[in-house]
Amino acid sequence: MAEYKSKRAIVSKAPYELYMAFVDMRNFVQFVPEDKRGDVTADFDTIHATVQGFNVGVKVVQRTPYSKIEFADDGAPFHFCLTMHFDAASNDPYKTDFQIVLDAELNFMMKTLLGGKLKDALDKVVDGLVAVSEGRMPEGVDPSMFK
Repeated sequence: MAEYKSKRAIVSKAPYELYMAFVDMRNFVQFVPEDKRGDVTADFDTIHATVQGFNVGVKVVQRTPYSKIEFADDGAPFHFCLTMHFDAASNDPYKTDFQIVLDAELNFMMKTLLGGKLKDALDKVVDGLVAVSEGRMPEGVDPSMFK
């Protein structure tokens, strides 16, 4: 398995607040465009969607309250494990030192095509989370889509 780590960043939310946002897979449905929600099913532990004709699923395999959530594939084109780390910031208990680690079983072609892009995508998720926690719009998001 190849490992990809996001950058670490300080999110302006306490670890328990951030953890609670990610602990229930039903929370992710709100991020799917309304016209695509018919292709998505979710319960507390799993989320499944049809993406470009492929059934893709993710399940929670471990929850460590307020510090870590581990996700794994549940019917995806390749095996992976994604872990979110929620550590209290050393200088402020109301902020979280956050990082995402992805372990993915990619063949040579997938590594070549996706390898660098996966780390960039993880970093963008972290940057977006930091921006939202500070009341800013994440970079690259069109605010008109929320009107």
